[in-house]
Amino acid sequence: MRMIMIAGLVATTLMSSTGIAQAKRPLEEVSSITDGLLWIGIADEIRNTCPSISARMFRALNRINSIHNEAKSLGYTKDEIETFRTSDANKAELRRRGEAYLAANGVKFDDPETYCAAGRAEIAKSSQIGTLLRAN
Repeated sequence: MRMIMIAGLVATTLMSSTGIAQAKRPLEEVSSITDGLLWIGIADEIRNTCPSISARMFRALNRINSIHNEAKSLGYTKDEIETFRTSDANKAELRRRGEAYLAANGVKFDDPETYCAAGRAEIAKSSQIGTLLRAN
């Protein structure tokens, strides 16, 4: 009886440490993934709206690759990542979060200069968003 219990504990420990017994969370619940995409999206919105700010495209592409590689390292397949990336629900949630962030940081959606001010502030802070932008 004792050997069966020990064998069960060892099997459970091995399965847990290798991920066999653990289900993956949906990608939209992995904050490092969603936050990374959010910061990229906000930077993109700022650079597309503000004529005096441009993107640091190489950094943005590296960040996107890093996020993709992180998802793969967490055990998500290429198909799971693609499904997440193209999901209308995920895009809508990221847009909602991005608009809330921008509004909280003084952006008025009908005033491009407020995007410029927000972008310059992010650049000055060297934030996750600011590192993706360059003031022209």
